[in-house]
Amino acid sequence: MIEIHIPAMIEPPTSGNITDIITQRALSEPHHVLLSRPVGTGWQTVTASELDQEVRSVAKGLIGHGVKKGDRVAIMAKTRYEWTILDFAIIYVGGVTVPIYETSSAEQIKWILEDSGAVLVIVESPTMAEITREVLPDTCKEILVITEDAVPVLVSVGRDITDSTLDQRMQNLGPDDLMTLIYTSGTTGNPKGVTFTHSNFISECTNVVQYAQTEFLRPGGSTLLFLPIAHVFGRMIQFGAIYAGLHLAHCGDINRLPQDLGTFKPTLVLAVPRIFEKVYNGAENRAIEAGKGKIFKKAVEVAVAYSQALDERSIPVKVRVLQLLFDRLLYSKIRNGLGGRVVGAISGGAPLSPRLGHFFRGAGINILEGYGLTETTAASTLNVRYAQKIGSVGRPIPGTTIKIAEDGEILIKGAIIMQRYWQNQSATAEAMTSDGFFRSGDLGSIDEDGFLFIVGRKKELIVTSGGKNVAPEVLEDRLRSHPLVSQCMVVGDNKPYIAAVITLDPDALRSWAITNKKGDASVAALTTDSTLLDVIQTAVDDANKAVSRAESIRKFTILPVDFTVAGGQLTAKLSVKRHVVNQQFAKEIADLFA
Repeated sequence: MIEIHIPAMIEPPTSGNITDIITQRALSEPHHVLLSRPVGTGWQTVTASELDQEVRSVAKGLIGHGVKKGDRVAIMAKTRYEWTILDFAIIYVGGVTVPIYETSSAEQIKWILEDSGAVLVIVESPTMAEITREVLPDTCKEILVITEDAVPVLVSVGRDITDSTLDQRMQNLGPDDLMTLIYTSGTTGNPKGVTFTHSNFISECTNVVQYAQTEFLRPGGSTLLFLPIAHVFGRMIQFGAIYAGLHLAHCGDINRLPQDLGTFKPTLVLAVPRIFEKVYNGAENRAIEAGKGKIFKKAVEVAVAYSQALDERSIPVKVRVLQLLFDRLLYSKIRNGLGGRVVGAISGGAPLSPRLGHFFRGAGINILEGYGLTETTAASTLNVRYAQKIGSVGRPIPGTTIKIAEDGEILIKGAIIMQRYWQNQSATAEAMTSDGFFRSGDLGSIDEDGFLFIVGRKKELIVTSGGKNVAPEVLEDRLRSHPLVSQCMVVGDNKPYIAAVITLDPDALRSWAITNKKGDASVAALTTDSTLLDVIQTAVDDANKAVSRAESIRKFTILPVDFTVAGGQLTAKLSVKRHVVNQQFAKEIADLFA
């Protein structure tokens, strides 16, 4: 199969705008709890009516600051309650929100502010304000700081703005008006601004929620948003949760995540695969430290077998009994680590290992994998329980067409596709086909049941000097599943064989070193330790089982530092920036082929 189309469950809007997801609920269900804000060690609920009133008061302040319809307003902050309030306030007045990652460099901030022509910047902290002030373009009138009362200041400024003035702004917004300008993560060159209308996000929200409503996207559910709202996936979670009537809370500090999961107790987790890999690796490390490594391995085998049997709709009695046993011993503890109430999860942003997908489903947490890009308003495909194939990224969301080009590239068409790249006609033309499909840059295939499988990135496809095409993701996903491995990058373009650079998980490495009586050794010393190298070699050997010999990793090196967002090697969604790693570790990579 080379093309599949799923008809829209809800057609693109002909009137209205994204503000309706708050205002209409505030009218029909004013006491419905939509959000919670952190207060001390607990949470304070916010009803639909309270949310609408708070957003309105901040929006009036933006009008008082001179923000007009179509003006771009930038937000640079971690995921937090105020991000959502400010985002909707900008939209209420007809402005265009421009998210900036809080980890962005001064050069990246300068580019986005200048390219977007932002008139106002709202940052989280004085440190961010200081960095931003140095690169502030002439178009920007002011910098507001969230931790220095940006929200109360706006409320105060807006006190003399009438309700009718704001209502007029909101009523003048239509589905085709520009709503947000999201810049790509910039893994190659300067980030491109992706333009979205209200219709783009409404089409995504309504169809995804309707498509997955029988799962857990319905009132009564809850989710803790800890992904960057600056990324399209995090932004979509924000809008989708409010539209679906879910109870939404924010966590901007990954170190607080276990604590916030424990107190908020979400029913739905939305994350990138690296989060689920860390949950799995953490559980495995704890089991090994407690001398229960073999038991953990058996529990994994049982969970995978149980999940695979679900697909066959016939679970052997022995597997069912063992699954119940390990549920008490292990699986329930993993669920409790996520708050104890999780009934499902959605994974996106990168491929999830099929074995990991089977393990979590067998352990009682069904991870539904989806696929999309910034340019597709997040998800373009999604697995749902009644139509799921682990290892695939699901079928197209309603209203979307997926087609495979002759060279294997995934092409996408529908109401969720961006309008254009901001002030970049050549890039827009290059990204679109003559018949309106968006060129994803990813390689894939569609099976006979209409499920999409990702093969790799078209531009990241490695071609060895022998002419062999190698998709690095297959090997990298397998390697990252090892508890000691944090990140890895497969290399070998125009080289005689495939190799890899590997980084180690700091917590897992510390535990391993103590267990192996090498606790005093430095990280640099451990990277050349023969015992550790043997362990990593087993992980490499296991990854090589997934590919042919010509595609297998022949050599690897362990780097003394991990890849991080702050170090520039990772994007905010934790994808490896290959060009940065190639530059920063050029010597180490060259040595692999010496």
